[in-house]
Amino acid sequence: MGRGRWSWIVPDGLREIAKPFIPQSRVRPQGGGTQDTPDETLFAAIVYALVRGCAWRALPPCFGISKSTAHCRFLIWPRAGVWGRLHDEILHRLDDAGMLDLSRAVLDSAHVRAKKGGELTGPSPVDRGKAGSKMHVLPDANGLPLLVGLSAAKTHDSQALKPMIAGLQTKHDPHRGRHFKPQRLHADKAYALPALRRLLRGRRIGVRIARKGIESSERLGRRRWVIERTISWLTGYRRLNHRYERHPCSYLALLGLAAAICCYKRLVHLTSSDTA
Repeated sequence: MGRGRWSWIVPDGLREIAKPFIPQSRVRPQGGGTQDTPDETLFAAIVYALVRGCAWRALPPCFGISKSTAHCRFLIWPRAGVWGRLHDEILHRLDDAGMLDLSRAVLDSAHVRAKKGGELTGPSPVDRGKAGSKMHVLPDANGLPLLVGLSAAKTHDSQALKPMIAGLQTKHDPHRGRHFKPQRLHADKAYALPALRRLLRGRRIGVRIARKGIESSERLGRRRWVIERTISWLTGYRRLNHRYERHPCSYLALLGLAAAICCYKRLVHLTSSDTA
Protein backbone atom coordinates (compact mmCIF):
# COMPACT_ATOMS: atom_id res chain seq x y z
CA MET A 1 0.00 0.00 0.00
CA GLY A 2 1.32 3.43 -0.92
CA ARG A 3 2.06 6.05 1.66
CA GLY A 4 -0.74 8.47 2.43
CA ARG A 5 -0.50 12.22 2.21
CA TRP A 6 -0.27 12.64 5.99
CA SER A 7 2.09 9.73 6.69
CA TRP A 8 4.65 12.17 8.10
CA ILE A 9 2.18 12.86 10.93
CA VAL A 10 0.07 9.70 11.23
CA PRO A 11 1.56 6.35 10.15
CA ASP A 12 -0.57 4.53 7.59
CA GLY A 13 -0.83 1.51 9.88
CA LEU A 14 -2.26 3.51 12.76
CA ARG A 15 -4.82 5.17 10.51
CA GLU A 16 -5.93 1.79 9.15
CA ILE A 17 -6.46 0.46 12.68
CA ALA A 18 -8.52 3.52 13.63
CA LYS A 19 -10.57 3.63 10.42
CA PRO A 20 -13.32 1.15 11.49
CA PHE A 21 -13.92 3.12 14.70
CA ILE A 22 -14.36 6.57 13.11
CA PRO A 23 -18.07 7.44 12.67
CA GLN A 24 -19.32 8.70 9.34
CA SER A 25 -19.85 12.44 9.04
CA ARG A 26 -23.38 13.76 8.99
CA VAL A 27 -24.38 15.63 5.86
CA ARG A 28 -26.25 18.82 6.65
CA PRO A 29 -29.38 19.36 4.53
CA GLN A 30 -28.62 23.06 4.19
CA GLY A 31 -25.11 22.38 2.93
CA GLY A 32 -21.77 23.32 4.44
CA GLY A 33 -20.26 21.48 7.38
CA THR A 34 -17.32 19.09 7.43
CA GLN A 35 -18.68 16.30 5.23
CA ASP A 36 -16.19 17.15 2.44
CA THR A 37 -13.17 17.03 4.74
CA PRO A 38 -11.49 13.59 4.61
CA ASP A 39 -11.21 11.76 7.91
CA GLU A 40 -7.55 11.23 7.11
CA THR A 41 -6.95 15.00 7.17
CA LEU A 42 -8.91 15.51 10.39
CA PHE A 43 -7.10 12.61 12.08
CA ALA A 44 -3.75 14.10 11.08
CA ALA A 45 -4.78 17.56 12.35
CA ILE A 46 -5.74 16.17 15.77
CA VAL A 47 -2.49 14.23 16.09
CA TYR A 48 -0.55 17.31 14.96
CA ALA A 49 -2.18 19.43 17.69
CA LEU A 50 -1.41 16.72 20.25
CA VAL A 51 2.25 16.41 19.28
CA ARG A 52 3.04 20.10 18.71
CA GLY A 53 0.83 21.43 21.50
CA CYS A 54 -0.72 24.11 19.29
CA ALA A 55 -4.20 25.55 19.60
CA TRP A 56 -6.82 24.65 17.02
CA ARG A 57 -6.60 28.14 15.56
CA ALA A 58 -2.85 27.65 15.03
CA LEU A 59 -3.14 24.61 12.75
CA PRO A 60 -1.01 25.10 9.61
CA PRO A 61 -2.84 26.12 6.40
CA CYS A 62 -1.68 22.88 4.73
CA PHE A 63 -4.54 21.03 6.44
CA GLY A 64 -7.08 23.23 4.69
CA ILE A 65 -9.58 23.12 7.56
CA SER A 66 -10.90 25.73 9.95
CA LYS A 67 -10.35 25.65 13.70
CA SER A 68 -14.06 25.05 14.27
CA THR A 69 -14.03 22.04 11.95
CA ALA A 70 -11.04 20.44 13.67
CA HIS A 71 -12.34 21.18 17.16
CA CYS A 72 -15.87 19.97 16.34
CA ARG A 73 -14.61 16.64 15.03
CA PHE A 74 -12.27 16.32 18.00
CA LEU A 75 -15.31 16.60 20.30
CA ILE A 76 -17.40 14.13 18.29
CA TRP A 77 -14.91 11.30 17.99
CA PRO A 78 -14.28 10.76 21.74
CA ARG A 79 -18.04 10.54 22.29
CA ALA A 80 -18.05 7.69 19.78
CA GLY A 81 -15.25 6.02 21.73
CA VAL A 82 -12.73 6.30 18.89
CA TRP A 83 -9.59 6.76 20.97
CA GLY A 84 -10.54 4.23 23.65
CA ARG A 85 -11.37 1.57 21.06
CA LEU A 86 -8.18 2.36 19.16
CA HIS A 87 -6.11 1.95 22.33
CA ASP A 88 -7.85 -1.34 23.18
CA GLU A 89 -7.34 -2.73 19.69
CA ILE A 90 -3.62 -1.98 19.77
CA LEU A 91 -3.33 -3.58 23.21
CA HIS A 92 -5.03 -6.71 21.86
CA ARG A 93 -2.61 -6.83 18.95
CA LEU A 94 0.32 -6.46 21.33
CA ASP A 95 -1.07 -9.28 23.43
CA ASP A 96 -1.55 -11.46 20.33
CA ALA A 97 2.12 -10.92 19.54
CA GLY A 98 3.17 -11.71 23.11
CA MET A 99 4.46 -8.17 23.66
CA LEU A 100 2.54 -7.38 26.85
CA ASP A 101 4.14 -8.31 30.17
CA LEU A 102 1.42 -8.58 32.81
CA SER A 103 3.67 -10.20 35.39
CA ARG A 104 3.42 -6.83 37.13
CA ALA A 105 2.02 -3.35 36.68
CA VAL A 106 2.98 -0.02 38.24
CA LEU A 107 0.58 2.75 39.29
CA ASP A 108 1.46 6.40 39.79
CA SER A 109 0.32 9.91 38.95
CA ALA A 110 1.65 13.25 37.70
CA HIS A 111 0.37 16.80 38.22
CA VAL A 112 -0.71 18.92 35.26
CA ARG A 113 -1.47 22.65 35.47
CA ALA A 114 -4.98 23.53 34.28
CA LYS A 115 -4.65 26.83 32.45
CA LYS A 116 -8.39 27.45 32.05
CA GLY A 117 -9.81 25.61 35.05
CA GLY A 118 -12.88 23.48 34.54
CA GLU A 119 -14.14 20.22 36.00
CA LEU A 120 -11.75 17.89 37.82
CA THR A 121 -9.39 20.71 38.70
CA GLY A 122 -8.34 22.15 42.04
CA PRO A 123 -5.48 23.83 43.89
CA SER A 124 -2.32 21.84 43.27
CA PRO A 125 -0.25 21.04 46.39
CA VAL A 126 2.93 20.93 44.30
CA ASP A 127 2.32 24.08 42.23
CA ARG A 128 1.73 26.83 44.81
CA GLY A 129 -2.00 26.16 44.92
CA LYS A 130 -2.60 26.93 41.26
CA ALA A 131 -5.42 25.14 39.47
CA GLY A 132 -4.38 21.74 38.25
CA SER A 133 -5.32 18.16 37.55
CA LYS A 134 -3.63 14.84 38.08
CA MET A 135 -3.10 12.20 35.41
CA HIS A 136 -3.04 8.59 36.58
CA VAL A 137 -1.12 6.01 34.58
CA LEU A 138 -1.10 2.22 34.85
CA PRO A 139 1.52 0.57 32.58
CA ASP A 140 2.63 -3.04 32.27
CA ALA A 141 6.11 -4.27 33.19
CA ASN A 142 7.50 -2.85 29.92
CA GLY A 143 5.98 0.59 30.50
CA LEU A 144 3.19 0.28 27.93
CA PRO A 145 0.18 2.27 29.23
CA LEU A 146 -2.70 -0.12 29.86
CA LEU A 147 -4.97 2.54 31.30
CA VAL A 148 -4.97 6.29 31.93
CA GLY A 149 -7.19 8.42 34.15
CA LEU A 150 -7.75 11.98 35.33
CA SER A 151 -8.69 13.57 38.65
CA ALA A 152 -8.49 16.91 40.43
CA ALA A 153 -5.07 17.92 41.73
CA LYS A 154 -6.15 17.61 45.37
CA THR A 155 -7.32 14.01 44.92
CA HIS A 156 -5.22 11.63 46.98
CA ASP A 157 -3.46 8.98 44.94
CA SER A 158 -5.06 6.19 46.94
CA GLN A 159 -8.52 7.18 45.67
CA ALA A 160 -7.47 6.38 42.12
CA LEU A 161 -6.40 2.78 42.69
CA LYS A 162 -9.88 1.25 42.83
CA PRO A 163 -11.25 2.92 39.64
CA MET A 164 -8.02 2.19 37.76
CA ILE A 165 -8.16 -1.50 38.64
CA ALA A 166 -11.87 -1.54 37.83
CA GLY A 167 -11.07 0.10 34.50
CA LEU A 168 -8.93 -2.88 33.52
CA GLN A 169 -12.00 -5.08 33.82
CA THR A 170 -13.68 -3.11 31.03
CA LYS A 171 -10.88 -4.25 28.71
CA HIS A 172 -11.83 -7.91 29.09
CA ASP A 173 -12.53 -9.50 25.72
CA PRO A 174 -14.51 -12.74 26.10
CA HIS A 175 -14.41 -13.30 22.32
CA ARG A 176 -10.62 -13.47 22.43
CA GLY A 177 -10.53 -15.16 25.82
CA ARG A 178 -8.27 -12.63 27.51
CA HIS A 179 -8.17 -9.93 30.13
CA PHE A 180 -5.49 -7.50 31.27
CA LYS A 181 -5.21 -8.36 34.95
CA PRO A 182 -1.61 -7.99 36.25
CA GLN A 183 -0.17 -10.62 38.55
CA ARG A 184 1.32 -7.98 40.87
CA LEU A 185 0.82 -4.27 41.38
CA HIS A 186 3.70 -1.99 42.42
CA ALA A 187 2.98 1.39 44.00
CA ASP A 188 4.50 3.77 46.54
CA LYS A 189 3.36 4.55 50.10
CA ALA A 190 0.57 6.85 48.92
CA TYR A 191 -1.44 3.72 48.11
CA ALA A 192 -0.62 1.90 51.38
CA LEU A 193 -4.11 1.53 52.82
CA PRO A 194 -5.41 -1.72 54.33
CA ALA A 195 -8.66 -1.51 52.33
CA LEU A 196 -6.73 -1.26 49.07
CA ARG A 197 -4.55 -4.22 49.99
CA ARG A 198 -7.66 -6.27 50.69
CA LEU A 199 -9.16 -5.14 47.39
CA LEU A 200 -6.12 -6.32 45.42
CA ARG A 201 -5.85 -9.61 47.25
CA GLY A 202 -9.58 -10.20 46.71
CA ARG A 203 -8.97 -9.89 42.98
CA ARG A 204 -5.95 -12.17 43.20
CA ILE A 205 -3.44 -9.43 42.41
CA GLY A 206 -0.16 -9.54 44.32
CA VAL A 207 0.48 -6.46 46.48
CA ARG A 208 3.84 -4.72 46.15
CA ILE A 209 3.09 -1.49 48.00
CA ALA A 210 5.58 -0.03 50.47
CA ARG A 211 4.15 -0.02 54.00
CA LYS A 212 4.28 3.25 55.91
CA GLY A 213 6.84 3.28 58.71
CA ILE A 214 8.09 -0.18 57.79
CA GLU A 215 9.47 -0.21 54.27
CA SER A 216 11.22 2.46 52.26
CA SER A 217 9.81 3.61 48.96
CA GLU A 218 13.36 3.48 47.63
CA ARG A 219 12.94 -0.27 47.23
CA LEU A 220 10.51 0.49 44.43
CA GLY A 221 13.34 2.05 42.42
CA ARG A 222 13.83 -1.12 40.40
CA ARG A 223 10.23 -0.86 39.19
CA ARG A 224 9.48 2.86 39.54
CA TRP A 225 11.68 3.89 36.61
CA VAL A 226 9.25 2.07 34.34
CA ILE A 227 6.33 4.37 35.09
CA GLU A 228 8.57 7.44 35.21
CA ARG A 229 9.55 6.64 31.64
CA THR A 230 5.91 6.07 30.66
CA ILE A 231 4.85 9.43 32.08
CA SER A 232 7.79 11.00 30.22
CA TRP A 233 6.54 9.43 26.99
CA LEU A 234 3.05 10.85 27.53
CA THR A 235 4.15 14.33 28.55
CA GLY A 236 6.40 14.36 25.50
CA TYR A 237 3.20 15.18 23.62
CA ARG A 238 3.17 18.92 24.22
CA ARG A 239 -0.59 19.31 24.37
CA LEU A 240 -0.55 17.19 27.55
CA ASN A 241 2.03 19.30 29.41
CA HIS A 242 -0.72 21.71 30.42
CA ARG A 243 -4.45 21.21 30.44
CA TYR A 244 -6.17 23.79 28.23
CA GLU A 245 -9.47 21.89 27.91
CA ARG A 246 -12.12 22.93 30.42
CA HIS A 247 -14.03 19.69 30.01
CA PRO A 248 -12.14 16.71 31.48
CA CYS A 249 -13.33 14.35 28.74
CA SER A 250 -11.46 16.41 26.15
CA TYR A 251 -8.16 16.22 28.01
CA LEU A 252 -8.72 12.53 28.76
CA ALA A 253 -9.32 11.94 25.05
CA LEU A 254 -5.94 13.48 24.21
CA LEU A 255 -4.33 11.41 26.96
CA GLY A 256 -5.93 8.24 25.59
CA LEU A 257 -4.79 9.05 22.06
CA ALA A 258 -1.23 9.58 23.30
CA ALA A 259 -1.36 6.23 25.11
CA ALA A 260 -2.56 4.53 21.93
CA ILE A 261 0.27 6.05 19.90
CA CYS A 262 2.85 4.96 22.50
CA CYS A 263 1.57 1.39 22.29
CA TYR A 264 1.48 1.51 18.49
CA LYS A 265 5.10 2.64 18.32
CA ARG A 266 6.12 -0.37 20.41
CA LEU A 267 4.03 -2.67 18.22
CA VAL A 268 5.67 -1.39 15.03
CA HIS A 269 9.18 -1.42 16.54
CA LEU A 270 9.00 -4.99 17.82
CA THR A 271 7.24 -6.25 14.71
CA SER A 272 9.84 -4.71 12.42
CA SER A 273 12.62 -6.16 14.60
CA ASP A 274 11.15 -9.64 14.24
CA THR A 275 10.94 -9.36 10.45
CA ALA A 276 14.36 -7.73 9.95
